[in-house]
Amino acid sequence: MKKAIALVLAIVLVVACFAACGGNKGNDNTTTPSDGTSNTATLDVSKIKFGLICLHDENSTYDNNFILAIKDAQKALGLKDDQVLIKKNIPEDDSCYNAAAELVEQGCNIIFADSFGHESFMIQAAKEFKDVQFCHATGTQAKQVKLANFHNAFASIYEGRYLAGVAAGMKLNEMIESGKITKDNAKIGYVGAFNYAEVVSGLTSFFLGARSVCENATMKVTYTNSWFDIALEREAALNLINDGCVLISQHADSEGAPKACEEKGVPNVAYNISTISMGPNTAIISSKINWAPYYKLVIEAVAKGEAIPTDWCGTIATGSVELTELNEKVAASGTQAKLDEVKAQLEKGEIKVFDTKNFTVDGKALTEYKADVDGDFKGETNVIENGVFVESGDEFRSAPYFDIKYIDGISEK
Repeated sequence: MKKAIALVLAIVLVVACFAACGGNKGNDNTTTPSDGTSNTATLDVSKIKFGLICLHDENSTYDNNFILAIKDAQKALGLKDDQVLIKKNIPEDDSCYNAAAELVEQGCNIIFADSFGHESFMIQAAKEFKDVQFCHATGTQAKQVKLANFHNAFASIYEGRYLAGVAAGMKLNEMIESGKITKDNAKIGYVGAFNYAEVVSGLTSFFLGARSVCENATMKVTYTNSWFDIALEREAALNLINDGCVLISQHADSEGAPKACEEKGVPNVAYNISTISMGPNTAIISSKINWAPYYKLVIEAVAKGEAIPTDWCGTIATGSVELTELNEKVAASGTQAKLDEVKAQLEKGEIKVFDTKNFTVDGKALTEYKADVDGDFKGETNVIENGVFVESGDEFRSAPYFDIKYIDGISEK
């Protein structure tokens, strides 16, 4: 009996040892989340130093969005405070090159600039400092200059704008059904910074989202010719309201328009950050690009010695296109459910934002359009494929190039 017990104990010990040695074969401190991506928990980021160049500072909703995102990426990857340097209020001139050079001197091996006009100065720096990776948001030149250390990035924010437009259209419907406005008065006002493709693409996709649920919607656009000017954006919003616009949206970077809407009791859909705190009675929702996924991609690539994509476009699927919290107090009933439904359709490709069957230009269907997809300001490439205007993505470039002014239903004030 003792021999039998000893034999059983020996077998148990062998099995336990085998389980201890072989059972943890995959336990290399790298976990695999449910989405199948690799979470490199042991990634060595000790040699990373990230420099961020911002056109303005935290007072700009646009720049603040970039600043908050790098803090999120820093926390996620375990970077120390001295590994992230931020240069604020850097104009789109030689100041950008100087800021980049200073960041190189301070030991940064990744430098990111957030404004379109920074691009030429970032390219200048990239040519000089070849051991440093330079990344630029909203730019168009990376594929053309072909520098191994210069990269463009953007996201399919037109999908986020479309979703925000759906929320706006739902609100218009509520106002019509309640008798607050008539169908003929379903007029949106839009405060744009410049009439660049980035802005035109955004305002058009927003309008298409609104029109998808409120067929009577029209939109009036006005421009401030400034990315950030509180007084001008406030004035523009007030002028649109006085012109009969019953809901305001924007592609401009201050709180001017949202605060004007709160003052006048007019619903507002914003951009980049939630404006509920400044417009608790009028703010509905905002669309935004979440830059944290791109920051993490770049930092991880440099840490691993891997290449960074020349021109990268984030999507809803990468977590790069988001909506802020819905203000249920202001939003129309059923808005969240509708947004969830449309978001799922966008992800599946069941909805194409710029499907040409959903809009006309001067009363005619758009069958061909030559767009500037290489940044030379010449429309040379047909971007209509299978009845869809193919906007920013992997096929042509990440930065928007939808610059049609305007599809029917939109006019300029």
